[in-house]
Amino acid sequence: MTTEKKPNRTRNFFELWNMSFGFFGIQYGWALQMANTSAIYEYLGASPEQIPLLWLAAPVSGLIAQPIIGYMSDRTWGPLGRRRPYFLVGAILSSIALVLMPNSSTLWMAAGLLWILDTSVNISMEPFRAFIADLLPERQHTQGFSMQTFFIGFGAVVASVSPWILTHVFGFSNSTSEAEGVPLTVKVSFYIGAAVFLFTVLWTVFTTEEKPPQNLKAMRQANESKDAGDKLGEIVDLIKATPKTMKQLALVQFFTWLGIFCMFLYFPPAVAHNIFGAVEENSTLYTEGIEWAGICIAVYNGVCFLFSWILPNLTARLGRKMTHSLCLICGGLGLISLLWVDRPIYALFSMVGFGIAWSSTLAIPYSMLSHVIPNKNMGLYMGLFNAFIVIPQIIAALGLGSIMDYFLDNNRLLVVVLGGVSILLAAICVYWVDDVETVKTNQSLEVQPTV
Repeated sequence: MTTEKKPNRTRNFFELWNMSFGFFGIQYGWALQMANTSAIYEYLGASPEQIPLLWLAAPVSGLIAQPIIGYMSDRTWGPLGRRRPYFLVGAILSSIALVLMPNSSTLWMAAGLLWILDTSVNISMEPFRAFIADLLPERQHTQGFSMQTFFIGFGAVVASVSPWILTHVFGFSNSTSEAEGVPLTVKVSFYIGAAVFLFTVLWTVFTTEEKPPQNLKAMRQANESKDAGDKLGEIVDLIKATPKTMKQLALVQFFTWLGIFCMFLYFPPAVAHNIFGAVEENSTLYTEGIEWAGICIAVYNGVCFLFSWILPNLTARLGRKMTHSLCLICGGLGLISLLWVDRPIYALFSMVGFGIAWSSTLAIPYSMLSHVIPNKNMGLYMGLFNAFIVIPQIIAALGLGSIMDYFLDNNRLLVVVLGGVSILLAAICVYWVDDVETVKTNQSLEVQPTV
């Protein structure tokens, strides 16, 4: 198969906006999942040590699905192009799961719907990363991924504060009991998320056109001549040929996402129990704590999307490695500082540091990676790269329950702090990454779009 020609046309601000707008809805749904799933489990009677195992199915399915979806999208072409069919299918399935999940009647029903939701989000999300690299010249890759980060942060802000807004602005009830289960505010937030997810993905699908590859006929003939065994063998061969920089980034991603997943798993319950002092899950105080955790999540995502506009200029001056390492240090220290938070308002300051790390994590590693992988296999390698996000999640899901039970006395906040330590280790690992960054790319990053 011949090498595909890389795009050369510089895209304007509105084109960057349209091609990334779908990420607003994707992140809206994903943030609802991250902010509320552990609480939904506790509403349904889960104990702290059960929560990691109840999350297990989602990362396991992602580990399998992400490289396969990436490989398939590399070799797909139809009326909607290469990546957009996956955006659309994933959005439809995710929207259905978002409607059903807060209405779960049992723990295992909620865990099954999380598995469906997480897999469906990956079907949309992973081709989106390759979509940016497909359509933009190398000099605009950091701008493109920063625009995605902007929408990731913006979508997460709106999603995270939606239960609080529904309670305090629109007067929805946030009370709960064993008979009522999940509060009405959470249910309505998920319904809104389903609609937003589908609408924004449709926007990108119908406003951004993909150009067929120059070797389309040869690509189709090659795909038709291969059976499932041949395709699996090709995936294995491509994995063996993984670029060196990608392998080095894998260690950074491992410690980064181990820390992030500790935060995602236990931060909302930690705020409710350790900062608000709630004892019972079926209490108004616990619900208020979960809602405040949503405000905290909105703050760090707000910092994320604001900081995303600074990242290109910062990397132009400091380099991507130095910038990413400093951002991760801010995030690790932010989570560790929660040990000394004794009032809810102070937790917001800790979230500023984590938001800086979150912004960098969603953009800079992908910008580094996009310079060392061929366009024709962009989807596969982006999917494989995200496996390095999933593996630490699986390890956390298998091991954190026992650590919580035997070593941390089920203290949820200590797990979040442990996540901060892991992110600091990631900051150290950045030092050993070979960042292939050309002078031409550095010069292009000095031009930054404004809102």
